[in-house]
Amino acid sequence: MTASAVLAVAALTVTTVPAQAFNPRSNEPGITATTIKLGITSPLTGIAAPGYNKIPGAMKAYFDYVNANGGVNGRKITLVSKDDQYIPTTAVAKANELILRDKVFALVGTLGTASTKALTSSTQLSRRGIPSLFVNTGWSGFADKKAYPTTFAILPSYQMEAKIIAKFVKDKYAGKKIALIYQDDDFGRDALAGFKTAGLAFDLAIPYASGAQALPATGAGWITRLKAAAPDVTVMFGVSSATTALLGAAAQGGWVGKTQFILGSVGGDATTIANTSRALVPLLTGAKGLSFAPAPTDSSDEYIKLFQTIYAAAQPSQTFDNNVVAGMSNAFLAVQAIKAAGPKLTRKGLINAIETKGATLANPFLTPLGYSTTSHVGATGYWFGTYNSAGALTPDGGKYTVYTTDSGTGPVVESTYKRPAMPAKGL
Repeated sequence: MTASAVLAVAALTVTTVPAQAFNPRSNEPGITATTIKLGITSPLTGIAAPGYNKIPGAMKAYFDYVNANGGVNGRKITLVSKDDQYIPTTAVAKANELILRDKVFALVGTLGTASTKALTSSTQLSRRGIPSLFVNTGWSGFADKKAYPTTFAILPSYQMEAKIIAKFVKDKYAGKKIALIYQDDDFGRDALAGFKTAGLAFDLAIPYASGAQALPATGAGWITRLKAAAPDVTVMFGVSSATTALLGAAAQGGWVGKTQFILGSVGGDATTIANTSRALVPLLTGAKGLSFAPAPTDSSDEYIKLFQTIYAAAQPSQTFDNNVVAGMSNAFLAVQAIKAAGPKLTRKGLINAIETKGATLANPFLTPLGYSTTSHVGATGYWFGTYNSAGALTPDGGKYTVYTTDSGTGPVVESTYKRPAMPAKGL
């Protein structure tokens, strides 16, 4: 979206917001003695819909489970979902609908860096004190409390991820030729900052504009350049549709198995890849990937087992995958935060509860949470795994070895974190 378009939307938003919305209210929108209304804007249709369109349904399935078991502090949760098609201007419009027409208490789980930045600015969430809980983007800026005082991340930042990838590469592939393909926007540039901090230099770096991966010539061009450089390792720090383009071009160009692929967490979504072409999924075999949540196939994990049970009852025809885990984890953490805020729930009280208690909340993740009075960062690390022929990412060595770091100059260290016990019945 152009700067002028953002300003125009922002100006329109300000003129249409009632004056009282900017003032503290004892009877806040979206909440009654027995109900809480939350809202999400995400891509239900459009280029990013495959896979990501399962997140709101997974969130609702968990909220419905909580409601059936008495709700949170006596209140039942309603989730209002809007389709933003992964278009920032549409995300702004849908967020305005959620706030002004549907009168939600808070936003939860918005997806994508550009969309989340646009709607946060244009709807003036910070000025109006509206919580934006656990946004599904790893852009490091959202962890900055001063810049985004009512927004909380849930993913580790892309800078953290890049630093952890850098350590992995330097430890496992010392002296090897390394290539990088990255999305040339806030997403990819965040990663570049992390790689630079970690001291990882690439023999070949290929940027691509967001959306360019849809053009057949883009993937073919990557393979041409990779063939010429002959890297031992190729890091793909892009979205899943870019990984799909890379795999397809590698197959067409006879370059399968010629380099060790390392896929960033965003680009390693086998569900999205399968929705494009199931024939490409076996090409993931042997690639390395990262995650901070338990593998969706790990039914020995108490959270995964619970989520599988809930989702099977709510969506019996849908595949249980990372996107479902993401949605249910969003909802689970939202419930824990609301519960921690107490029965006298307010927007300000919810924000305070996450800042003061968020790091100790029960959650499904295998890494520490970084919430504090000075930082709104979520998870703080990743484990590495290898993809099998079915596209499942399984932990290397048969166990989760988690590495944690920060978005600055802090070291990457092996974590000794012990996850809090799951509450009774996952409530």
